[in-house]
Amino acid sequence: MADKTTLKPSKTKKSLQAGQIGFSKETYIKWYKDMLLMRKFEEKVGQLYIQQKFGGFCHLYIGQEAIVVGTVSACKPEDKHMTAYRDHAHPLGLGSDPRVLMAELYGRKTGCSKGKGGSMHFFDKEKNFMGGHGIVGAQIAMGAGVAFAEKYNGTQNVCFVSMGDGAVRQGALHETFNMAMNWKLPVIFIIENNNYAMGTSVQRTTNVEDLSKIGLSYEMPSKSINGMLPEEVHFAISEACDRARRGDGPTLLDIRTYRYKGHSMSDPQKYRSKEEVNEWLEKDPIEHCKKIITSNQWLNQKQFDEIDLWVKKEVDESVEFAENSPYPEGSELYEDVYMQKDYPFIKEYLN
Repeated sequence: MADKTTLKPSKTKKSLQAGQIGFSKETYIKWYKDMLLMRKFEEKVGQLYIQQKFGGFCHLYIGQEAIVVGTVSACKPEDKHMTAYRDHAHPLGLGSDPRVLMAELYGRKTGCSKGKGGSMHFFDKEKNFMGGHGIVGAQIAMGAGVAFAEKYNGTQNVCFVSMGDGAVRQGALHETFNMAMNWKLPVIFIIENNNYAMGTSVQRTTNVEDLSKIGLSYEMPSKSINGMLPEEVHFAISEACDRARRGDGPTLLDIRTYRYKGHSMSDPQKYRSKEEVNEWLEKDPIEHCKKIITSNQWLNQKQFDEIDLWVKKEVDESVEFAENSPYPEGSELYEDVYMQKDYPFIKEYLN
């Protein structure tokens, strides 16, 4: 978590861009290191996918990293996190071992889901990452269910539910929002709004382009956030957490970001121009943090180089670990499936 004693209210865009908002040196360096690890991990994953080291679907998070680091720095370790299938960066931000994550991509036994989930189904119980989910919008209702369990058990924990701008078109969202507000569940709904549902822009899917307005009919506190600045994400998440922990219920955050790569590795990206991508590249969150660190002379070039070497080592060792790990045994097909062995009918069937 960030050193909250150093935080000050965000006043203007100018102060954010200048970094004059009171976050500690340690917070900025951690944001920078974590985002750089996510970026280099994803770039390596893209290279390995092209080399056919593993198959299946593969959705990269490149460009959206500020959402994860801003969320993690504002939450507690006991809080729960759930997202869709663009799920590689979330566990990395929560501290999962990149070696175990890479092994999962390779379908190896040492993977975070024992090699049976692949790219879209990362999971880390120890870090309270409740999974990436391949069914569009499924995590919205399930995340509210996790939040219900936290409230029922009397904890002060919050559940974060991330979704893409395309997933908000699912009918389950409206049912979930209604129940979440009615029951005042401690859940924060995060729209990772990267402008495109696969290849279809937000403008072509709705006449309500401000996605924060979706919460209005449920009287759910909602706002739009600049998702390229970890500071703004942190402040919004912190405010939403305080509300949820007070028992006041959920918040909807339309966090506006951009993915520099296609929807998936098979996406030719013909629906957007290079000029558009380059415009967003100028807002890169990693470079933003690096500029603030440099302007404050918190790190010199040698120290930046050391971080680069550390990240490269982590990624290289992840690949080595994955490639040297065994595949699951065939018997694993019958493990971790939904079957209560002591249920009378099943017990009789097994005997």
